[in-house]
Amino acid sequence: MNIRVINKSKNALPAYETAHAAGMDLRADLETAVTLNPMERKLIPTGLHIELPVGYEAQIRPRSGLAFKFGIGIVNSPGTIDADYRGEIKVLLVNLSTEPFVINHGERIAQMIVAKHETVVWEQVEDLSETMRGHGGYGHTGV
Repeated sequence: MNIRVINKSKNALPAYETAHAAGMDLRADLETAVTLNPMERKLIPTGLHIELPVGYEAQIRPRSGLAFKFGIGIVNSPGTIDADYRGEIKVLLVNLSTEPFVINHGERIAQMIVAKHETVVWEQVEDLSETMRGHGGYGHTGV
């Protein structure tokens, strides 16, 4: 699939790090380093603008290494870039650790997955088909 992209950063375009990777790493586009203090959240620019085909979205997800080693996550995970959005992709990072974390220009801060999605048309009805689960919600099957 070809996706049109404008790259206003000095970073290379996102790329798959391994042959079977689902996500491409996004890099911070910063003039100066940004410190993310404990429990603080900041919007980090990437310098990327994309044009997705209709019927696709880009999901912005945390990087597992940053989450495990430093407690860095994404507040609205996964974030969604819609096909009609043309603004800069920015990542809303949060520091869930007890130590400050410094983000430098070019650092890999998130991963992006492009995925197909469906558009639904609601059919309002009076009842739904029966299933074994039925109305069972959170924790209904035990631990």
